[in-house]
Amino acid sequence: MINQNNPSEQIKIAFLKAFKTLKLAGLLRDSGIRKAQGIKVSEVFELLLLLAFQGKNLYRYLDSKYQETAASKNTYYRFLNTATYNWRRFLTSLSAKVISSFSRLTRPDRIKVFVLDDSVLSRNRSKHVELLANLYDHANHRFIKGFTMLALGWTDGYSFVPTDFAMMSSASPKNRIQEVSEAIDKRTSGYKRRSEAVKKKTDVAVQMIRNALKQGIQAEYVLMDTWFTHEPMIRAILDEGLDVIGMVKQLKQRYHYKEGVYTLQELRKLLPEHTPENQFGSIIVKTKNGIPVKLVFVRNRNNKRDWLTVLSTDLSLSDEEIIRIYGNRWAIEVFFKSTKSLMKLGTEFQGRSYDLMISHTTIVFTRYILLEWLRRNENDDKTLCELFFRLCDDIQDMALSTALQSLMSLFVEQLNSVGSRKSTLLKNQLRQWIDSQAFFIKALFGQLSWES
Repeated sequence: MINQNNPSEQIKIAFLKAFKTLKLAGLLRDSGIRKAQGIKVSEVFELLLLLAFQGKNLYRYLDSKYQETAASKNTYYRFLNTATYNWRRFLTSLSAKVISSFSRLTRPDRIKVFVLDDSVLSRNRSKHVELLANLYDHANHRFIKGFTMLALGWTDGYSFVPTDFAMMSSASPKNRIQEVSEAIDKRTSGYKRRSEAVKKKTDVAVQMIRNALKQGIQAEYVLMDTWFTHEPMIRAILDEGLDVIGMVKQLKQRYHYKEGVYTLQELRKLLPEHTPENQFGSIIVKTKNGIPVKLVFVRNRNNKRDWLTVLSTDLSLSDEEIIRIYGNRWAIEVFFKSTKSLMKLGTEFQGRSYDLMISHTTIVFTRYILLEWLRRNENDDKTLCELFFRLCDDIQDMALSTALQSLMSLFVEQLNSVGSRKSTLLKNQLRQWIDSQAFFIKALFGQLSWES
């Protein structure tokens, strides 16, 4: 009988190939992640990297048939709890190398952006975790015990690569349940990460962008949600040589337009009267301290009486291009969902050490980067050889019109295969739906035919 590799073995083979190609062992060594004796540090890292794909936690894995080829449990926990390892340097170096390989596969004029966002990691059952804090979870609208993971990622519209993160506690001592351990050496990377955890989130975010730029990662815009899109943050990013595209929330801010000062709601009323055919409009204004920005108002599809506002510091972009570029911010939401649900972010280990959370989060981010690298190499024909590189086009983003037309053509094709009575009923309902849409959507379906 022919022996077949199970899925976990196939994943291991693919990951080890990527591990060797990207020279992760060298990146670990350059980041000060070394062991004085015993099992190689690269082998320890490989096991922890692949652990999420084995269907077992560390205890069950070491208690299985693989225990003879693995080290002791204490070896892995010492590795995760070491404060001298520079995990930030490792992650940024790895992401810079992967992004460089992606950039060679795309044309130079393709838009590349940074995406900045945060997500809450809950530790409600913990009491003695270092720097544990009471935080407000905006997703569930309640206070929890845990950390805020501030993440910075890079995307070219097809691939998303996390470049850096900070595990934030509360800046207020009143909200912190535990403080920094007194045993930590203040000369180590671990102490620097702890000091960073109690700083202002916006200051840490700007420093993360600065570190990514120093690593040679190229981007033109920083995409942000409403929490980060305010004037001091915009000014700090502009000083780094990047433009900002972010969602704006109606608060107390005012904008200068011509000779007056207006709120977002008042500015929207100054736009030409909107019709069903025109779902968005824009206006160029200045912020309180004189930063020129372009505000694009988009009708909220979930509430037609409401309007969303997207801000751009690049005044040369069209309204459609601003909306299209800002749509790339969704990649980081997919990243958060994938790492938490599938790669065991925040749940694989429940240690009390702050160093363990930093090291484990870096390992989870590395899993995602390697999966993205494998996906790109599998789907992009330019990675095959020099001949394909010269003859193949870039991976293209599907336009909205193309996506809708393809979807409706497939629907009509399936509709013609059902019974006549059901087909007539469905066609009538579809026609009523098309008639109720905006003009630009109706135009996409003008060439649809009911004949097979």
